[in-house]
Amino acid sequence: MEFHHAIARIAVWNLAQFTPSNDARFRNQVNGLAILDAEVVVLVEVKPLAYIDRLAEALSHLGLAYHTAILPQPFHDMNIGVLYKPGVQVDNLALLEGSEYVKMNASGVAEKAGRQALTADIRIAEFSAHLIAVHLKSGREGPSQRMRDDQCKVIGAYITAYKSAPGQSDDTILLMGDFNMVPGQDVSNFHHLGGDDLMDFLSCWDLQDRYSHISQNGPANLLDGYAISRLPEQRRAYIRGTLRLFPLHWTMNMGRARFRDQVSDHLPFTASFRIYGL
Repeated sequence: MEFHHAIARIAVWNLAQFTPSNDARFRNQVNGLAILDAEVVVLVEVKPLAYIDRLAEALSHLGLAYHTAILPQPFHDMNIGVLYKPGVQVDNLALLEGSEYVKMNASGVAEKAGRQALTADIRIAEFSAHLIAVHLKSGREGPSQRMRDDQCKVIGAYITAYKSAPGQSDDTILLMGDFNMVPGQDVSNFHHLGGDDLMDFLSCWDLQDRYSHISQNGPANLLDGYAISRLPEQRRAYIRGTLRLFPLHWTMNMGRARFRDQVSDHLPFTASFRIYGL
């Protein structure tokens, strides 16, 4: 399949599947994905694993064809997956070993926990990118921040190694997902995640004073993140200014509280990329 568009949209959305989905919530999430209509959608908190296939099947009944790519997380029951349209290639799916965190269990024994980063190669027409999708440790207290530091160091080292490999210095890296980090607060997390300052955290700059997470008390923080590797202007496929926090609650005619209860406690990001003339 060839794309007859000049751009492709790549989105990311945390589905908030920490509690079992009911039929109404599922239908709302399907409708939300249909509204996004992105060529690639990174999904965070996919639970159970087969939920992503159920979403794809329901979207097909709306005339939207999607393939799915997902791997089971070894230390957590919530997973990270990718929906992608025909014509998009998603290859070399892998989990980044060591990008989980370590916690003490009830017996005082250290054990691995959390979600590992999902990596994959994406190609859409002439555009190609290496995807790193994350769901980092949550929590605002010091111990949680230090656990995120450990995760970010591993992911940052992976980014540095990837960009240092022969022939890959000008490759596009897309880093996105639920960072569980607040711009301006979790400074060490961002520092380690950036991989020798190789990443441009677009969401921190383009979406200042916005929020992606909806708490029980209303708007909370910009916990979700979207970053792209720093590249010369002529090599950048990202269309400057197109990263958007998609106001899905407003589009679906829901207040924030109802959206949080019936759809998700996170709003999606979407950004556009040139796929020809690269």
